[in-house]
Amino acid sequence: MVIIGLIVILLLVLSLPFAIKKVEENLEPFLFVMGISAALISGKMNGELALEAVKEPIMIAAAVLIAGAAFFLLKDHFSKFMSRIFKKVPVALVVFLVVLILGLLSSVITAIIASIILVEIIFQLPMQRQNKVVICVLACFSIGLGATLTPIGEPLATIAISKLNQSFFYLFHLLGKYVIPAVVGFALLAAMYTVKVTRSGGATSAVAATSDASETLIDIEDEIEQDTWKGIIIRALKVYLFVMALVFLGEGFEPLIEKYVLGLSPNLLYWVNMISAVLDNATLCAAEVSPSMPSLTVEAILMGLLISGGMLIPGNIPNIISASKLRIGSKEWAKIGVPLGLAVMVLFYIILPF
Repeated sequence: MVIIGLIVILLLVLSLPFAIKKVEENLEPFLFVMGISAALISGKMNGELALEAVKEPIMIAAAVLIAGAAFFLLKDHFSKFMSRIFKKVPVALVVFLVVLILGLLSSVITAIIASIILVEIIFQLPMQRQNKVVICVLACFSIGLGATLTPIGEPLATIAISKLNQSFFYLFHLLGKYVIPAVVGFALLAAMYTVKVTRSGGATSAVAATSDASETLIDIEDEIEQDTWKGIIIRALKVYLFVMALVFLGEGFEPLIEKYVLGLSPNLLYWVNMISAVLDNATLCAAEVSPSMPSLTVEAILMGLLISGGMLIPGNIPNIISASKLRIGSKEWAKIGVPLGLAVMVLFYIILPF
């Protein structure tokens, strides 16, 4: 009954945000309820887990709050700075450099800070909202991959290093040959998309973008949370609840992972790990990685987790932060993230030496 209950919850998590608009609009509380339910059904709910769920999001939510406040206080200066940049540098080149640099630096400044900087730059881009969303998803794939090169970048990398008992630069040496070209590839895709949008008239002038940011960025029926103190606090609380939900989901689904995931061959694990699109990939990493594994198996496991983490909003911290700030819905993200993620998964399935 436990396994059946967890499968039902997994199916609900995978389907309801796309089928019911109210669920999509209230994704954080929905995932929180699903996480609590999973933890209760699996018998994992206890004081220790509750304390972990309370503590785990603190750093992320605090970073979102502090950075949001800083950008709010400096918004006029930042807007003028970006306006000058767009007047002197082609927008496609700016997009390329942003996606590339944030992807590579995320392993040093953390995926959280990189994604916060990303959304502020995307907010200023002189193009229509739907085009900004595409750039955002591409950039989040880049940040999610790049952040794993050091244990500073994201929890998955920290857990992997700890579980494998390896040195600080182990993941850089192990995955760098795949991750760095992938980050460059996403930056090129973002730049090429920007060129296409610019030529087709989907972009606006830098001056118009600065003076009419609200019109170029939002639709009347789908407004982005404006930068107010209330909005900044609410956004941080949403991120807190989101991460809290992922802690409960990750722990709650442990019996399902142990029964059906652990013990699979590396080439099957690579594809099964697409569930990290809705579950915390750090939790899956902790369950699957072992120091007795050969490096090729570790490569397959981690690359599957990292790539598929960009497919849906719950898959990565950058996705969560960006979607919250830019008000990107689950369906909107999935339309871009799923086909893109599947294409990259197929590419690396061919490249990786299983």
